[in-house]
Amino acid sequence: MTADPVAKWRLVLGLAAFLALFGCATPPAEGPGSWGGRAIGEPPQPNPAVRLALIARAEQEWQFFGRQTVVIRGDEESIPHVGAWEDEDGARSDRVNDYWRAVGRPRLTGMDCQAPWSAAFISWLMQAEGVPEHQFPASALHGSYLAAIIEDAGYPGRYFVPRRVADYSPSPGDLICASRGPNGPLGFDEHTEADALRRATAHCDLVVAKAGRTLESIGGNVRNSISRTSVELDWAGRLQPVPRRSWFLILQNRL
Repeated sequence: MTADPVAKWRLVLGLAAFLALFGCATPPAEGPGSWGGRAIGEPPQPNPAVRLALIARAEQEWQFFGRQTVVIRGDEESIPHVGAWEDEDGARSDRVNDYWRAVGRPRLTGMDCQAPWSAAFISWLMQAEGVPEHQFPASALHGSYLAAIIEDAGYPGRYFVPRRVADYSPSPGDLICASRGPNGPLGFDEHTEADALRRATAHCDLVVAKAGRTLESIGGNVRNSISRTSVELDWAGRLQPVPRRSWFLILQNRL
């Protein structure tokens, strides 16, 4: 017996309408091209010279502060080499003042030990290597520039975009970010939203080297100095949750 062609097409159209309705009700899948269900814009033209210059500048500042080294292995943290501290002498104190000037606070120096300057250091790095303000807004708070970058991630040509710690292996030039204190952002495997970050207490380092399962990063105001920190990655090259660093976000450098 031959099927009625009209009934057949009605069945096909009805099924298509059902699938379309179901598809609209399903949130977009997360992946490297999205954040919190929103698409991430197309990457910029590659410019590895800027990435390498950021790393070189961070290493230069680390050298100036006496090459302090921090090693984190599991629950243990050690400082095999102690460098110069922010308030040790006029030269270091004045250099911290340079960082503060990058975020519009020119009266602060390394002698103002209670004022955390790690975000000012990262902002200064970006300015020193010509990263435009609209790509990386200078701020005395890590949460402030992180929030702006997450909000703008959907625009094409963004240098930095958010990546989830649980499924992305960081590379040199990226920023790795951890919570600090009781007002830290969400956890290790979350898609942290901009609103949760604006006044959150956080800390970010610039990744400068990666070899096997060892990742090295440089950050300011780490144990009162510019420190180079070594952490161990998991078998897939991802950051591992450790008590000393509550990782919650990576900014991928797409240059």
